[in-house]
Amino acid sequence: MDHLAELKEFARLHARGQGIGDRQVAAVLPRITNDEPGHPASWARVWTGEADRLAFAGRPLDACRHYALARFPYHGDDVRRRAQDNCVRTFDDWRRRRGVERLVLDHPDGTVVCWASGLDARRRRPLLVVMGGIVSVKEQWAPLLPRLARLGYAAVVTEMPGVGENTLRYHADSWRLLPFLMDRLAGRAAVTRTSVLGLSFSGHLALRAAAADPRIRSVHTVGAPVAGFFTDPVWWPRVPGITVATLRRLTGAASDAELRALLADFALGPDVLDAVGIPVGYVVSARDEIIPPTEHQLLASALPRVRLKEFDDVHGSPAHLGALRKWLIASLLRARATTRGRRATPGRRPPTLVDGTGAAGPFAGAGTTARPGTAGGAPLAETGTGTTSPSAPAPSGYADAIPRQPQPTPAE
Repeated sequence: MDHLAELKEFARLHARGQGIGDRQVAAVLPRITNDEPGHPASWARVWTGEADRLAFAGRPLDACRHYALARFPYHGDDVRRRAQDNCVRTFDDWRRRRGVERLVLDHPDGTVVCWASGLDARRRRPLLVVMGGIVSVKEQWAPLLPRLARLGYAAVVTEMPGVGENTLRYHADSWRLLPFLMDRLAGRAAVTRTSVLGLSFSGHLALRAAAADPRIRSVHTVGAPVAGFFTDPVWWPRVPGITVATLRRLTGAASDAELRALLADFALGPDVLDAVGIPVGYVVSARDEIIPPTEHQLLASALPRVRLKEFDDVHGSPAHLGALRKWLIASLLRARATTRGRRATPGRRPPTLVDGTGAAGPFAGAGTTARPGTAGGAPLAETGTGTTSPSAPAPSGYADAIPRQPQPTPAE
């Protein structure tokens, strides 16, 4: 599959995951004929034009979703960088009356930005960190924040290193971002009862962090790499070109060979997995074209409290988004109920392959069924069916203001 064809497959997944209808996507994709920076029929220019129209029509969340597609898979040229900025600005317009706040955190290696809901110094709730994969910005998940707060969480949505507004470099020690977030949020959330909903590559960070930090009580993920993705030379040639290019961008690798050498240090060995004694929920896509099947097999044999949910689908299970979303939330709530007040200790038991879809709660909804595609993170959309196989004021150091008006698209 060539680069433009891969982009269009990704678009179908990520558009549906954000609530952009099939007809809208079908109307836009034929107008995109290339991915040449600045070309009027290029990927970024066409999606940006759609987003600009929605922004000036007073539909900020819809505009945000289209800007997210325009900057996809990463903001590496001028039009994509402008789309990234406007994605943030239009979400900022939408969130201000919905109990969502903006946090800008100074990290020793750069800047980390989050959207948050439910943080309160007087009534500290269990912390839930939500993080997408290597191609998805926090604005794709942040509309969930008011609902997660209603479930009783202090919920924070952020990005992987190098993605969106996160200026850190992605490397083998990037898992330390999670302890950093817990340290910074300790005054406004019960960080000793932290759960992580980490999609795809951020699930890898969550597993590694959980091995080292006892404040993480549960991890829930979809198609996370563990070991084989980073080290298997037989699997690597099958990885989509967009995934490889994005990883090079995030790590700063100058070549594919340098990238492979860097990724070898990311693999989670037995010493790390032996230390993960907490509940882990892992969604398996039976036809995953990015993550090898050896990953969930390794977790099933190595982790004492893992629950696996399998869908007959490609990476991210885009044809089963509704059931996937319900299962992840059910997994999250189940873990909160079983780990409240205690830290799980390692101990072997047979892994569970779950065939239920979980309680729907406030996340149930109708939608269209998505087609398979390739992705770096599984959108939590209210679509598909399952198969078996108000916040306190921000303290000093947090920022809650950004320019409000979308910037015009650069001239040709």
